[in-house]
Amino acid sequence: MTTTPADTAAHPGPTSVSLSLDLVEAIVGHAWSEYPNEACGLIIGDRPAAGGGSALRFEPTTNKAGSPYRYEIDPADLLRLTIATDDADEVFWAIVHSHVRSPAYPSPTDVGLAFYPEALYLLVSLAAPEPGLGAFRIVDGTIHPVELLVAAPD
Repeated sequence: MTTTPADTAAHPGPTSVSLSLDLVEAIVGHAWSEYPNEACGLIIGDRPAAGGGSALRFEPTTNKAGSPYRYEIDPADLLRLTIATDDADEVFWAIVHSHVRSPAYPSPTDVGLAFYPEALYLLVSLAAPEPGLGAFRIVDGTIHPVELLVAAPD
């Protein structure tokens, strides 16, 4: 299993995505609200990020692990959001979680738990005074960085 970016593997796309400033602020706010533990949540989209979909909203979830070292989206939250997105013809556009002491880059544990290859993995680092963000596709154990563009509100 590769836990570094693939130098020779073709990027599965997208190579860049755009999120609204409001969405980013909601994600970072949730990360700080759960500190010192890792926070987690889902970005719901109209289609998968891999298929050119757009982010619609952020849904904070409970970290069942309640740990500064790992996250586990509470199964009740995951079931509720799975049903709601299916009913609304929406998808999990990105899986979000924070790192409280390390950069916004997938850890080997994150790679091993990347069960949604069509989604992005968005990480928030709270290791420095200014939060850091990173977006990635994790496909077949390979990390593919995705440029994250933050758009100002209209």
